[in-house]
Amino acid sequence: MTRQQHGMALGLIGILIFSGSLPATRAAVAGFEPIFLTAARALLATLAAIVLLLAGERQRLTWPKVRSLCLVATCVVLAFPLFSALALTHMPSARAILFTGLLPIATAGGAILRGGERPRLPFWLFAVAGAAVVGSFALLNGAAAGGDHSGDWLMLAAILLCGLGYAEGAALARDLGGVQVICWALVLSSPAMLLVALWLWPATLSGIAPSAWIGLGYVSLFSMLIGFVFWYRGLALGGTTKVGQLQLLQPLAGFTLSALLLREAIGWPTLLAALAILPCVAGARRFA
Repeated sequence: MTRQQHGMALGLIGILIFSGSLPATRAAVAGFEPIFLTAARALLATLAAIVLLLAGERQRLTWPKVRSLCLVATCVVLAFPLFSALALTHMPSARAILFTGLLPIATAGGAILRGGERPRLPFWLFAVAGAAVVGSFALLNGAAAGGDHSGDWLMLAAILLCGLGYAEGAALARDLGGVQVICWALVLSSPAMLLVALWLWPATLSGIAPSAWIGLGYVSLFSMLIGFVFWYRGLALGGTTKVGQLQLLQPLAGFTLSALLLREAIGWPTLLAALAILPCVAGARRFA
């Protein structure tokens, strides 16, 4: 297996794990306030991250690496979990999942800004085509929902910042490794997250549905930690732009989980939009 094939395989595992993030978040926000959920999932993941850091070899962190880790933490520990949780109070997970089709172009943009990668022009044509499909779908669904686009804007902000965090983390992972990148990002964010969690601690935890607890557990351990171990390593090995195109497959896996776990109806417009994105995967992957 070549280095790039290894990176693609690890990236695919990461994407499959991330595909459950939005359905799990949708289940969790039914029992937890979105800001508290953001802090709680980060703190639970931090406990596991500390164990991993203590068990393995750790590189000495220089100030430039700390700055980069703070950017990763801001984007993937704070911004994406918070904005997506808020968005899911306005829309079903199936609609939010389709926005993940924009992650490749957001990640590629982050790689250009932070990683120095330069995709060829055909890549951008395919990536913009995929983004146009998602944008058109969001506009049509917003019109059907009475013009409420608040969830759409929140998901768009979440995706753009997540792409930047993916690219920055991938650049760091070439030196630190994927495990250390996400673990240190969680540790650095933990003091602020602890203050937020204590401030917004629910008056009572009784009456919260088991599905909300399961959702919290999934986004804490899998979405916030385990998925990143595979994802950042895959991006570092296979290239941020190339491996990042696997994110266009995330909506299909996410739709399946939403239908099976949340019993959300996945309409034909949503499925057709997701299928229309697939040709962009092959085209963007070829020219990245």
